[in-house]
Amino acid sequence: MTKPGALSGTTVIDLSRLLPGPYCSMILADHGARVIAIEDKRFLADGLFLNIINRNKEHMTLNLKTTEGKDIFFRLLENADVVLEGFRPGVVDRLGVDYETVRQVNPRIVYCSITGYGQNGPYRDRVGHDVNYLSFAGVLNLIGESDRPPSIPGIQIADIAGGGMNAAIGILLALFAREKTGQGQYIDISMTDGMVGFLPAALFFSQLTGHEPRRADGILSHRYACYNTYETADGRFLSIGAVENRFWKKLCEVLQVPDYAALQYDDQRRPEILDFMRATFRKKTLDQWEAILGELDICWGRVQSLSEVLDDPLLREREMVVEINAPDGKKSKTLGVPVKLSGTPGSVRTAPVGFGESTAAILRELGYTPEEIKALDEKGVI
Repeated sequence: MTKPGALSGTTVIDLSRLLPGPYCSMILADHGARVIAIEDKRFLADGLFLNIINRNKEHMTLNLKTTEGKDIFFRLLENADVVLEGFRPGVVDRLGVDYETVRQVNPRIVYCSITGYGQNGPYRDRVGHDVNYLSFAGVLNLIGESDRPPSIPGIQIADIAGGGMNAAIGILLALFAREKTGQGQYIDISMTDGMVGFLPAALFFSQLTGHEPRRADGILSHRYACYNTYETADGRFLSIGAVENRFWKKLCEVLQVPDYAALQYDDQRRPEILDFMRATFRKKTLDQWEAILGELDICWGRVQSLSEVLDDPLLREREMVVEINAPDGKKSKTLGVPVKLSGTPGSVRTAPVGFGESTAAILRELGYTPEEIKALDEKGVI
């Protein structure tokens, strides 16, 4: 039997879509919150329903531009703890579901807005996506090779970390504060703000050296051989993260170049050491290097593909790769819960539901009859 999660008894109404907000509410749902995700049917036409992050949730369709739809929302709000939205600034005001309106109905509500650039400032009304927030925050300028354009990461860092994770942190902080004050509050999450918050090391080294950080030319970004990536004989790659000299020294000993141990950050010999490391790692396959480096104190790792990650024994034992039963009875792999709590652990309890699949059940819970539900459907309210 699954233990109650840390957020059991908490109800979240999620008006967001795409990735940042739904990722946030997935975190809350994984830890026991009841999450009711609400979307308008017209969004389905975009083909951007990322269903994998709707596990542990209920999903209903609702048109907040209708009087009846708004009435349903406010009935749900009466027993809710959190409202999450990811519209552009001003949209919820026009819909009449903004924080000031909502708090009149439920003053204990924790209301979180996720936007690209925040609720104020000169960029508040700009549209954007992950790559734009990385750009404005100065993060994208530090990703990629030094002599090539900035590289767009293959994952959505700003959406997930800058938006989803920061929103989850903000909501948890606000819920904790509410336990002491009895009052809810408003949370303004900017994905660009979140990415600026990723720059402490870059700022530290810039202030330390007096130089502007440059792409692929930092202490922790390809400048030195001790913190780099290398191609192997079979066209694969491995990473070396031997920042501390004791780890670097061990690697130099294994590769039979002990003299390089004292030259870890020597700028004069840097090109020579990099050339040696590149040539050396190309002499053996990734599996051969695994056999050699194994469990040595070097700070190294295989650069793995997604399919390899899903089969990795560490991640399976850590339950970061788990199997769930789909509605059709088939098993499929999904990602686990990264925050491990001993007393109130998070869990993947239910597979993602289909778009709007929970609508009728939620309306019945609110007291709507089958006839009323049918009428709402015919009027385009749900």
